[in-house]
Amino acid sequence: MTRFLLLLLLFVAIVLELALTGGAFFAPAFTLGKFGVKYGPDTYFLGFLTGWFLLFVSAVAGLAFAWVWQRRPHFAALCYLLGWWWVAIGVGIYAAFGKPDNLLLDSLKGLLLIVLTWRCRSGRMPVRRY
Repeated sequence: MTRFLLLLLLFVAIVLELALTGGAFFAPAFTLGKFGVKYGPDTYFLGFLTGWFLLFVSAVAGLAFAWVWQRRPHFAALCYLLGWWWVAIGVGIYAAFGKPDNLLLDSLKGLLLIVLTWRCRSGRMPVRRY
């Protein structure tokens, strides 16, 4: 059951990250506006970087999903990395900009990922040896 919840959480995270990625590439004014940045010629580059950055995070989450699905032995390292990343992003955005929605969404997602990964590891989820 824990593995299923971990896969579900990773799937939802991938969908959210890809939605933000699409927003950064195809609606940069709206996406940057959500972060409190006024879109214009000076911030066009920032929107472009944000899109590629979010695409990278989506790819890492996709790789973590694949590793959990395939029961790879080192899935936990990637899941812990993503979990702590999202916790840090949520806390950092809250501390710097006072946005509690990011604190709740990203940090909660990260904490759930950390806890579910820990439960999978403590439950000795069977893994394949490569």
